[in-house]
Amino acid sequence: MAKVCTIVWFRRDLRLEDNPALAVAARAGPIIPVFIWCPHEEGAFLPGRVSRWWLKQSLIHLDISLRGLGAALVVRKAKDTLSVLLELVESTGATDVVYNHLYDPLSLVRDHRIKQGLVRRHIRVQSFNGDLLYEPWEVHDEEGKPFTIFESYWQKCLAMPFEPKSPLLPPGHLIAFAGNVLGCKPGELGLENETEKDSNALLSRSWCPGWSNADRMLESFVAGPLLEYAVNRHKIDGPTTSLLSPHLHFGEVSIRKVFHSVRRKQVLWAQEFSTLGEESANLFLRSIGFREYARYLCFNFPFTHERSLLSNLKSFPWRIDESMFKMWRQGRTGYPLVDAGMRELWATGWLHNRVRVIVASFCVKFLQLPWRWGMKYFWDALLDADLENDILGWQYISGSLPDGHELDLMYNPQTEGYKHDPHGEYVRQWLPELARLPAEWIHHPWDAPPAVLRAAGVELGCNYPRPIVEIAAAREHLIQAISQMWERDMVPKAASVDGQIEGSGESMEIQATSAPLPEITAWKAISKNGKLSSGSLHCDQMVPDCVREDKLAEINCSLKGVQWEHSAITPHREEIPCALALKGGRSLDENDGQIFNDLPKPPPNSDASSTAESSPTRPEFSEVKSGRVQVQEDLSVRFARRLKRKAVLDT
Repeated sequence: MAKVCTIVWFRRDLRLEDNPALAVAARAGPIIPVFIWCPHEEGAFLPGRVSRWWLKQSLIHLDISLRGLGAALVVRKAKDTLSVLLELVESTGATDVVYNHLYDPLSLVRDHRIKQGLVRRHIRVQSFNGDLLYEPWEVHDEEGKPFTIFESYWQKCLAMPFEPKSPLLPPGHLIAFAGNVLGCKPGELGLENETEKDSNALLSRSWCPGWSNADRMLESFVAGPLLEYAVNRHKIDGPTTSLLSPHLHFGEVSIRKVFHSVRRKQVLWAQEFSTLGEESANLFLRSIGFREYARYLCFNFPFTHERSLLSNLKSFPWRIDESMFKMWRQGRTGYPLVDAGMRELWATGWLHNRVRVIVASFCVKFLQLPWRWGMKYFWDALLDADLENDILGWQYISGSLPDGHELDLMYNPQTEGYKHDPHGEYVRQWLPELARLPAEWIHHPWDAPPAVLRAAGVELGCNYPRPIVEIAAAREHLIQAISQMWERDMVPKAASVDGQIEGSGESMEIQATSAPLPEITAWKAISKNGKLSSGSLHCDQMVPDCVREDKLAEINCSLKGVQWEHSAITPHREEIPCALALKGGRSLDENDGQIFNDLPKPPPNSDASSTAESSPTRPEFSEVKSGRVQVQEDLSVRFARRLKRKAVLDT
């Protein structure tokens, strides 16, 4: 009997070590490692230049590693990922497809559509947790609701009854598919063009993409800088952090390996009574917690790449000024620390986390530019551009989260400059026009005496700009904007459309009041004896439901021997699918987030009798038991109506 052939679909898990999908496929028999580059599916979040450079180098490194184990990486470029996977299944006879989970809204929609398309063609599909310590649906409060405060979330993670799984060893050998599979080289994907190669060549002087290089960086950090991380983490003029973020984004090193490496070191320091070491380990693990929380929020609130979590900010009078946005991007604001940070970002694709906070705060608080503008620019420019992390960071700084910055909190660039760059070395590195300015004036050259400016060769308004906005004026404008926001927020937003009262598409957002946060309700299927019987197993991917309550009359639900119990839990597993595909098979793009507004409310009694094809979820490819719910809906007409209503409301 021929062995089962398994397609391993690589995405942002470009490593051999601690790769659950690869490990399961390697144990099953022959494999076909595949990476599919589909720019069309990325929509508005196509990776920027430096991020694409990293991806290209990481794919080359992964291909070399896989070839060393016996199976080359099949690289394809296409307009639709599902069509490539189906073509590979047909040409190779593969019976299984495995991959690791992603949690950003766009990937959730795409992955659900692809899995449903494969299952309908009787292809067994498995997905695994290769990116988080705990799955988003494993962490919730005592009432089963998702957390919206980081401290509560992280304390729950630390108090979980089971530790994160230990990292898996890389496979010692891979059995390649015997036939010929067509593909291209990573360099032929068009990830960089000729005009970008000179700039990208400079990146290789500072960075070494690839999973084995990521392992070395982790080992080097744990053995050295981690000890004094608590003291040095806010220093912006040297390698005081791990620099692992781009490796983590592309999955070159697993978060579980990072966690366990730091924890082992923390235990040793505790035995040695090293207070500094323990504190440093705790702070670094906390930074890992923020990464976990970013994915947790995106999963439970999948509209956050488009809208604020707190509903009051929809009334904030953002300044739509492209000229100011351009000056901020180019580092010409007149505030040296901000300008140095933005020029470093443009030149290297990298920024220290503290500088990211300062420049982002300046963008949304001093200039009052929409936080989504800044988030998108970070996505385009950062080497470690990560949608979930960018969403968390920008919403946190703009005051869009319950535990984020206060709306009126402003970081004074001058004060922050002397706090984090007291001698001005960082500013001088990235602003050579200020290189001869004394440290006394380096962070506020507008106050320097004319003689000092002449001696330093600085001519304000000529070779270095004057401040784009005065600090006092910016604070006054911000206070006025906040007052205007609260006044607008008092005005009812509901409008009558087609005889129905409908808001502006912000109905799932949390109100910024002192009252308890609204309940995030979901539904779960239970059997007659009260036990969960959805047929989903512990490792299954879950997806947020995105069908509005007023559409449920047209949804077909199939359920055998299962009743519905109303509860406040995290969203359903993927084996309770939701209507994520529009007519014609088009997947939702970045502009379709409006259908994520409300969680569905399944009918208490369903008369439908059709059942969906089961999909395997265990490493042994075991079949899923009964109790699945199939939800199917043609959303094209209703979605078009929804967009029309939104257009009316926006006017």
